[in-house]
Amino acid sequence: MNNQMVNYTYDGSFEGLLSAIYDSYYRHEIPLNILPEGMIQVGIFNNDYSVQTDMEKFDKVYNSIREKISPIALRNIYYVYVSEWANKEYIIYKYLRLGFKLGRDVDRFITDDSVLKVRIISRKVTSECHRFLGLVRFKLMDGDYYYASLEPDNNIISLLALHFSKRLSDQRWVIHDLKRKSAVVYDKEGWFLTSIDKPVKGSLSSDEKGFQSLWKLYFKNIAIKSRKNPGLQKQHMPVRYWAHLVEME
Repeated sequence: MNNQMVNYTYDGSFEGLLSAIYDSYYRHEIPLNILPEGMIQVGIFNNDYSVQTDMEKFDKVYNSIREKISPIALRNIYYVYVSEWANKEYIIYKYLRLGFKLGRDVDRFITDDSVLKVRIISRKVTSECHRFLGLVRFKLMDGDYYYASLEPDNNIISLLALHFSKRLSDQRWVIHDLKRKSAVVYDKEGWFLTSIDKPVKGSLSSDEKGFQSLWKLYFKNIAIKSRKNPGLQKQHMPVRYWAHLVEME
């Protein structure tokens, strides 16, 4: 094993990250760190290695994780990847190194720091994703498509897309992450990720304005004054999400 202090940089994609895992194995190196391009701090004793995203390498690592560790491990590392956790790439790297030795038993070794962190982070992302399944508010826009803006703590729009592409498969829609300036676009046949720098300024459809009025009226009248519990409401629907909820406008 090469003991040189080498920083790996990649393009920030999941495909690039698994390409880095592949390269570290075949270069017989333990990276000092794995970070997106532009995030590496220059050190006089360090070398940098720029990983080139390679779909063949990605497929090999992807399939190896699923077959030699488990599909759950594959899902969990993707959830860690979409998190905003510091050093998430290195946590995934250490987890996979152990996973390829232990197989599907790896998730039982919670005394290992990387296994414990993968478990904690994936649960946090799962929790936020589940919460947003109930908090995404689509608006019908002129042009006959639905638009929803949000600002989640983690980069979960690809996970939301998997859900809504089944639930709203007969509609065109956009889920826009304002914090990361990215969006999922669905066109009734499939979805893709793209960049959108600014909030969409299109006009609401005439029907949508009526729907929003009815929804606000329903939200106001369904509440039982004697049973109001603002603390519990904020626990299930944190204030930082309210800016994108029609009923809180």
